[in-house]
Amino acid sequence: MGAPSVSGHASTGDFDRVLVVDFGAQYAQLIARRVREANVFSEIVSREIIAEEVRAKEPIGIILSGGPASVYATDAYGIDETIFSLGIPVLGICYGHQVLAKALGGTVAPTGTSEFGPAELTVSDDGGLFRELPEVQTVWMSHNDAVSAAPEGFTVTASTPDAAVAAMEDRERGLYGVQFHPEVGHTEHGQAVLERFLFDACGARPSWTNESIIARSVASIREMVGECTAICGLSGGVDSSVAAALVHRAIGDKLVCVFVDHGLMRMGEGDQVEETFRNHFHMNLIHVQAQDRFLDALSGVTDPEEKRKIIGETFIRVFEEVAADIDGADYLVQGTLYPDVIESGTKDAAKIKSHHNVGGLPDDMNFDLVEPLRDLFKDEVRGVGEELGLPEEIVWRQPFPGPGLAVRIIGDVTIERLDILRAADAIVLDEIRKAGLYREIWQSFGVLPAIKSVGVQGDGRTYAYPLILRAVTSDDAMTADWARIPYDVLAKISSRVINEVPGINRVAYDISSKPPATIEWE
Repeated sequence: MGAPSVSGHASTGDFDRVLVVDFGAQYAQLIARRVREANVFSEIVSREIIAEEVRAKEPIGIILSGGPASVYATDAYGIDETIFSLGIPVLGICYGHQVLAKALGGTVAPTGTSEFGPAELTVSDDGGLFRELPEVQTVWMSHNDAVSAAPEGFTVTASTPDAAVAAMEDRERGLYGVQFHPEVGHTEHGQAVLERFLFDACGARPSWTNESIIARSVASIREMVGECTAICGLSGGVDSSVAAALVHRAIGDKLVCVFVDHGLMRMGEGDQVEETFRNHFHMNLIHVQAQDRFLDALSGVTDPEEKRKIIGETFIRVFEEVAADIDGADYLVQGTLYPDVIESGTKDAAKIKSHHNVGGLPDDMNFDLVEPLRDLFKDEVRGVGEELGLPEEIVWRQPFPGPGLAVRIIGDVTIERLDILRAADAIVLDEIRKAGLYREIWQSFGVLPAIKSVGVQGDGRTYAYPLILRAVTSDDAMTADWARIPYDVLAKISSRVINEVPGINRVAYDISSKPPATIEWE
């Protein structure tokens, strides 16, 4: 033991695997999701991957993502061109389409007229990716350069008014390219195009299902943990709850769940965790009261990255102390998701923020990690949770950050600010539920900034905090849009918060999307 291990997540050895080569931006994550929606496992890999590494992963197909650069830029992203001769089907999308064409002898050049947004695609050959699809369809474009001449051996299969080679295919070699973005919802038949590649060109089996994920995860966990004991950091959120249920199915009573009440929870969460896991699932549950410890550690800390690292390390120290009294407790179960890993920084994804369970972990922790959800997106986790029989209120609970309200309080975290935000947040969620919007909205919550403003209440002057209301819609948290909550619901939230929560005298609504903002404020 010693350094954290990233093993213990779902084994993918029995699934067909499609590699998504990441050329930047958010495209790779979205492509990976669309592949999985077709029940095929996808794995995002670095653009620096070489042919030998590709061969070792034994993929049935490779997709080259879009990206923000030009193939002719001095620092343009390239790829090991030997990959194209491995006999593995390849689909290049946008920038990936241009990389493929340029590498194989085609011509890529600035068009002189950029295409950004919807475009009309005309199909001239419907024998491959466009089989049984309309001759004319709407696609989503986002490019300056374009392929002006396809490489030798390729057939041009579609065009738009500004892209003569909007799609090309060399079916004999299994090489395909499209200038548009099939992974984007605005492309009319984008998912069908991807599925033609997956099932027709690659021969994929649609075996990435909730049942198969659970079966292989259980086998992998049993093999990893053996006769040892695992403890699970249980917060009551969907991620840690599904991880706990999955590991419990694998090792039963050798799992000990540890619910650490760090004083940063929302109203009533401790009782909900107790009811679900001790009384409903009959799991071994240890409830640790550690509010003072966390608040002391956070005292005077205002930098969000430092907050996350302090909370991550303090969690680990508490778990280590609990494990010291449990024989053979060598493993720690975490509900780490794939977006957590991406946002905490990979070779091709800039670090947005350190998640307390990824970048916030100390180097000297005494556990090996079991992370059965590390390869999954949130919607996949919910599906697995439903399959495992978790209650709806757990499975469909809106995401809540591991550091809790500490990263929704801007500046110093104090008991006074926690009490104010906890009360306000409860009102926000109550009104969102009453309006029937809870399942429709990805996250809805309050943020308490470290400022005060003048107000008037009861003919007297007040000087109190504003509450920033944040609500977004999303599919996977990689991108998000601000939720268009009806005005009457916003008015009800504002009225109740100002009238019922001492210390708040105004409510503002955050209408920023991600990007450029993030969902959480810290």
